[in-house]
Amino acid sequence: QVQMAESGGGLVQAGDSLTLSCIVSGLVGRDYSLGWFRQGLDGERKGISCQSERGGSPYYSASVKGRFSMFTDTVKKTFNLRMYDLKPEDTAMYYCAAAYNVPFVHDGPFTRPKCEAYTYYGQGTLVTVSS
Repeated sequence: QVQMAESGGGLVQAGDSLTLSCIVSGLVGRDYSLGWFRQGLDGERKGISCQSERGGSPYYSASVKGRFSMFTDTVKKTFNLRMYDLKPEDTAMYYCAAAYNVPFVHDGPFTRPKCEAYTYYGQGTLVTVSS
């Protein structure tokens, strides 16, 4: 049984940085992808950053590229989202996510996993950015 749990959300000011962490258990093998999704006021949950254990390039949505970075902490066994220069429009519920057998897509010169409609999600952690 795959379980995921996020932490690290909170209230910050525009321009601040914040790191979200996700503890994952129950994934087997290496044919899975991990990602971060967020659900804003429009109510739609969208993938903003994904990477595959099979390789390929990581994906970042246009809205976060250059400001957000995924990384794995092998000591704590978490995967994390480091967010820089936060903006009020980044206010959302953030979810870590996982899925098996995620197809790859060509994105310009890069090959990366799709970052939509993953199978497993955590309960979410709220990030609020004040102006």
